[in-house]
This record gives sequence, C-alpha cells and structure tokens, in this order.
Amino acid sequence: MSYAGLGTWIDYHAGKRVWGEPGRTVGAMARDGARTLYLQTGNYKQRVDVIRRRAQGRFIDAAHAAGLRVVAWYLPSFAAPRQDERRALAAIHFQSPGGEHFDAFALDIEATVVREMALRNRRLLELSARLRSAVGPGYPLGAIVPSPIGMSPSYWPHIPYRALARFYDVFLPMAYSTMKGVRGSEATRAYLSATVAAVRAGTGDPNIPIHLIGGLSGAMGTAETAGFMRAVADCTPLGYSLYSFPTTHRATWTSLTGGVAHLSTRRATPCNFSP
Repeated sequence: MSYAGLGTWIDYHAGKRVWGEPGRTVGAMARDGARTLYLQTGNYKQRVDVIRRRAQGRFIDAAHAAGLRVVAWYLPSFAAPRQDERRALAAIHFQSPGGEHFDAFALDIEATVVREMALRNRRLLELSARLRSAVGPGYPLGAIVPSPIGMSPSYWPHIPYRALARFYDVFLPMAYSTMKGVRGSEATRAYLSATVAAVRAGTGDPNIPIHLIGGLSGAMGTAETAGFMRAVADCTPLGYSLYSFPTTHRATWTSLTGGVAHLSTRRATPCNFSP
C-alpha cells in the first residue's frame, strides 16, 4: 500500500537544495528510513498544472530506484472545478523520463477560497467522484484533511467524511498539534489519538486506513515526538509522518524509525471506535 509505513513530505516551498538535487534528497530519505515520499505537484495558485516537471521526474526515478514509493499531492481551490480536475489528473498521469509514474495521488483538502460551506463541500465531492471515475477502483487515492480536533470545527466545519470514504482509500489527517499549542508527550499523544478516533467516527468505519501526519517537525521537540510515536503505537494507523522533510532533524528520524517496534502495542481507549 502506497500510504503505509513511515513517510516524508516535500512541498513547492522547499529550497533549491531539495528540488535541485532529487537523487541526493532521496538518498537521505532512504538512509533515514522513509518508505514513501509525498511530493507536491502544485496548487491552485500556480500557472502550470505540474510544477518543476523535470525535478518531479527525477524524484520519481530516484525514489523507485531506492525502493521508495511516491505519492503526488495537489491543493485545489474548489473555485475553478475544471482546473482542479485537470491538474489532479495531470499529476496522476505524469510520466518520468524513465517511464515511471506516481504510485498514488492524494488531494489536499484545505483551501477556503469558496466561503459558502455547502458549495465547497459539493464541489469537493464532485471532484472526488470524477477523480475516482477517471482512475478506476484499483488506484490508491488519499484524502489529506484538516484535523477534526481543534482545526476543522471552525476552519472547515462538517467535513463530509462518510461521503468521502466512498472515493478515497485512505485519510491523511493534518494533526498539527503544535499549531494548537499542544506541548509535552502526553498532551501530544492525547491530541493525536483523538484525531484518529474522530476520523474513524466520522467515516463510520473503525478500520478505515489512516496515515497520521503528526505535526510540523521543526516545531516538535523530543517530548512531542515521543508523544506522536506513542499515538502511532496505540492507534496503529496504516502509516505516519511529520511535515516536512527539510525541517526534520536526524535525532527526530531516529525516534521515528526506532520507536514503533519498541513501544507497547496496547490500543489506547481514545483511538477506539465502535459503530
């Protein structure tokens, strides 16, 4: 599964050293234990459908050669439905110089350009349905969503999780605990566990595949990273990551790669959900 295990992220803001040296960057990811690269192909503000096409291709070829999967992700506005669909499909159909493609595609569901919530949700579901129809039932689609704990109640209230579950194979909640002022191991663990439980409850599926994005790595200290890994051990998501690769320190990678095997597999009560 493309979304399984430890992942890492690159967005279009990453500097020249990252985008300019895909082979070197992928080598560092592989050394640090990442299994999947989440690579941004664009957003609604860009003038092109796929940004940095040459570098995108080099990243895919280098990652596949190193045994990593690559998931494309795109941020739509929902204000220009045809553009959003075209750019998402451009990422899905993108081909590297070596003839390789992205292993999966994830839609970044967070833009609030469309202020009216009913219209925004309708366009989200329409775009999701068109993407699923275009790629067929076997292609792995992911939904990157605001955390339902602390973020989406005001930022994007009433995210249609149950409806989205018809189109997406995995949910990737942006559970950025540090943005909510959460500090310390236990508080971080509780916040992330509650996020997993809320997504499971929202979809109505206690076994829905989840890739937990546990925070902004540059803002997380040792205690917060430990809390994240406790939540991963307790909640057993399909995959997990911190955002993003350029801000993740070597000490953090050590915690991310070595923590799960040594942590308790006891499932914490806040992660549980029974329909």
